[in-house]
Amino acid sequence: MENSNERYNSFNNFLRKKYDSKVYKLGLNISANCPNRDGTKGIGGCIFCYEGSSTFCANSEFDINKQIDAAKEKVISKTKDNKFIAYFQAYTSTYAPIEFLKENFYKAISRDDIVALSISTRPDCLADDIIELIYKLNKIKPITVELGLQTIHEKTATLINRCYPLSVFDEAVKKLQKHGIDVVAHIILGLPHETADDVLQTIHHLNSININGVKLHLLHVLKNTKLYEMYQNGEFETLIINEYINLLRLCIENLSPEIVIHRLTGDAPKSALIAPLWSADKKKVLNTIKKEFELNDVRQGRSLK
Repeated sequence: MENSNERYNSFNNFLRKKYDSKVYKLGLNISANCPNRDGTKGIGGCIFCYEGSSTFCANSEFDINKQIDAAKEKVISKTKDNKFIAYFQAYTSTYAPIEFLKENFYKAISRDDIVALSISTRPDCLADDIIELIYKLNKIKPITVELGLQTIHEKTATLINRCYPLSVFDEAVKKLQKHGIDVVAHIILGLPHETADDVLQTIHHLNSININGVKLHLLHVLKNTKLYEMYQNGEFETLIINEYINLLRLCIENLSPEIVIHRLTGDAPKSALIAPLWSADKKKVLNTIKKEFELNDVRQGRSLK
């Protein structure tokens, strides 16, 4: 963190320093499925996976250029700069034939208004030919690969039906970074039966493998999911806002200052949200987080020895 007034190494500041302007991510959908949904690895996806939860901000009915144009229309009034990140967000964006991926990724990266690509996927969906494709794209414009880790603990991974071990994640990170590709890990706070110490161990692991970025999410219970059934049966409780902020503080103060924090909480479709309901007012949540961080003088990495 170059500015001592910055409490953490935010993605927004990272982009401003790199591109000297505000940069928006445009959610895209190439209609890729997921091996944890189609029976290849599992059925039904992770227990928190909601039908449509990863596609509510993208429209699979249009081709990539039309999707980008439509997404730009929603944010164009907020920026004077024509700089955007094409975010291949929905489900597993490398779980498709290589020629199909090549066509769509190159369409996006060849546009003058797209300054970078962000590809969301699973670590077990990064075959050598896909990594080679991403490597070639990265020579044209910066590429970031986002991987849904959620937790390092195998017991929790089994419970949430992640369907891959930690070793697969670590190997994928190693391969991508060897090719000069930045990797962002998604972590969920409030997973059933996980303690603050469990979360802290996950953060320390990310430090140890030199992850480039992290997205911190609150566990949302959405209707029509296995997690919702567990919630109805009283198998776990969701976090109250103070518990979540305390976990955020623990994560940030133990996270290497070199790691870019892309997100402090996640979004959930309000029509499907069951709990915690306080998370629906995202603006209020972010303001509360900011106030508590100032009150407690939260600083990224301050607890590291």
